[in-house]
Amino acid sequence: MSFKTLMIASATTLALVAGSAQADDRLALERAEAVLERAQTFGFTHIEEIEAKGRDVVEIEGWLDDEWYADVRLSLDSDETLREERKRLVTGAWGMTADDVRQAFSSASGEGMTEFESLQVDEAGHIEIEGRGQNGRELEITTRLGQDGVVAVERD
Repeated sequence: MSFKTLMIASATTLALVAGSAQADDRLALERAEAVLERAQTFGFTHIEEIEAKGRDVVEIEGWLDDEWYADVRLSLDSDETLREERKRLVTGAWGMTADDVRQAFSSASGEGMTEFESLQVDEAGHIEIEGRGQNGRELEITTRLGQDGVVAVERD
């Protein structure tokens, strides 16, 4: 096999592996309730960010109470905590409640999102949900904490 053929084959394989790894970092929106159930069972009262890390794994950052902030990786298919970090902070709990997360996911679903990659809120109350629609097209939905509806939609 020539060097050029070997390089093309290697590049093709790398692109396929990278594409399949990206596809695994999404969860179906229909699994949102399972994510919230695990978050509440773990003890989260306020969520700052949820990120899909595989078809059955999520990373959640947020508050367990007014003092303790946690960054955990949880399995959705078991009660297993895969990674856990806690910090005591003096800033106080803020972020999304479970109902806020449900409302944001509902808004994203209304715009055609079927899989999500991440959901996060900033201190100003802007919620950003990244994911894909049924056609595989990337979507970025922006909502506001405490408000129904969508502020912005980006389709790639």
